[in-house]
Amino acid sequence: MDRRVQRLVSGVAAAAATVSLLYLISHASTSCFPGATTLPLARFPRTSCDAASRRVVPPGRRLAKLRASARWRRRSVALASSSAFASLRGLRLLAGSSRALCLAAGAGHAVDALRAEGVGDVTGIDLVDFPPLVRRADPHHLPFSDGAFDLIFSDDPAGFSGALFPSRFAAEAERAVRSGGAIALAVDRHLDPSAVAVLFKRSRIVDQRDLTMDGSQVRMLIFQSNGTTLNSH
Repeated sequence: MDRRVQRLVSGVAAAAATVSLLYLISHASTSCFPGATTLPLARFPRTSCDAASRRVVPPGRRLAKLRASARWRRRSVALASSSAFASLRGLRLLAGSSRALCLAAGAGHAVDALRAEGVGDVTGIDLVDFPPLVRRADPHHLPFSDGAFDLIFSDDPAGFSGALFPSRFAAEAERAVRSGGAIALAVDRHLDPSAVAVLFKRSRIVDQRDLTMDGSQVRMLIFQSNGTTLNSH
């Protein structure tokens, strides 16, 4: 008698579970997915990153939003008001026709500032790309031909001090700048300029000055390439 009761109870439970499952499926397809008669066959996410939705902002709109921010305006004003550009122009190392490369460009402040100075051909690179002003590239292995630029510019001291191989950083900058061109490099103010200069084998310092860049005290060293393999310091 007990076995009959157990079989009866098991049968009733299985039937109830089946009815409940069918009910849930039919209601999910109409309430969760209006207009659909079956559940969507979506790819199962491999990671939580795949499952998370992300709003992709067009580069132009993102740049416009950045330019409207107070931090961007402060950085742009600091670059424009610094004497770095004036010094480069005074030394005839910067002109509207110059081809410029910005290293450790971040979001592209220096790229934007150089363009505002009238320089039409400006390229920005960093380890992480930030379209539309900055593309991804390794400063230790620049993807440009020899002498491709008239000016190589870096306003971020971390670009040089944070380089894994500063000597390689310097050698690549010298390779990518034309003979007679300039390398303008911001470094930490506590660094001895001669300790930096010794890494540049084909250039000589033609100017140096202390600047305040968005609240940070930096030293801007301006090298001019002599196109030789001898250390001119």
